[in-house]
Amino acid sequence: MPEIPFIREHDFQYGQIEVLAPGIRRLTARNPSAFTYYGTGTYIIGTGTVAVIDPGPDDPAHLNALIKGLEGEGISHILVTHCHLDHSPGARLLQAACDAPTYAFGPHGAASEHRDAGTEEGVDVDFDPDVRLVHGQRFSVGALEVECIHTPGHTSNHMCFALPASGDVFSGDHVMGWSTSVIIPPDGDMADYLNSLQLMLDRKDNRYWPTHGPPIKTPADYVAALISHRHQRMDDILKLLAETPMQIPQMVGPLYPGLDPRLIGGARLSILASLRYLIANGEIEASDGMPMQCTYRRVT
Repeated sequence: MPEIPFIREHDFQYGQIEVLAPGIRRLTARNPSAFTYYGTGTYIIGTGTVAVIDPGPDDPAHLNALIKGLEGEGISHILVTHCHLDHSPGARLLQAACDAPTYAFGPHGAASEHRDAGTEEGVDVDFDPDVRLVHGQRFSVGALEVECIHTPGHTSNHMCFALPASGDVFSGDHVMGWSTSVIIPPDGDMADYLNSLQLMLDRKDNRYWPTHGPPIKTPADYVAALISHRHQRMDDILKLLAETPMQIPQMVGPLYPGLDPRLIGGARLSILASLRYLIANGEIEASDGMPMQCTYRRVT
């Protein structure tokens, strides 16, 4: 399996808006978990007139710290990368204080058919942005120009936000330095995810700011490693199923030796996403039944 150069050292402080680079600040919510790392990083871009990216969970303390820290400045945009519960619910609390519109690709695309405990942070099904954005769209936040990059895969509505002048990208959960992204079908899709990674690789941006964890300062090398990792994972699945047909729970141990038990649900769904990709390519077939109960075999 190709090694991903994970970046796990994260310099941050809870409860304090930190200056990261000119025109880029961050406030980290206290919602650490197996899926959020140390918590949701809410970014503020611009000065004077600012946009807030991913206001975070429904956490009044986090939003109060954000609002207090931005006293004297005006919030013109509330940007949301996608509507998992650790990203978008805070937008409603923030709007109550500043009345800025929310901007995103759209609401969540499909309700998950999987209810395994510990698979994700959950979906904010009530989120529907005031303004729906499209890929390639650009708008201004004060003196800053912001570009929208639609990156489906983790979710169908995932949107990254770039600052073309500096080459900074706010990559949400699409690319994170501390971990790979969980792909949860049917809304999450492996083919979309790989295509979105290639889109990011082709852009040649300078630096990524994920919503969870530290920045990625060499994004081209990192994204290339993510792509190689996913293809190798699917090769491993093909080799495993060439020996004997299996159900998804049986595949977790051989594919993820030593996995943190909290991540088993997420691993099962990532395997399912890979299997759906391989089925679409005619390399795997499945018996009838629910995805987690049916048997998968390699097509010979």
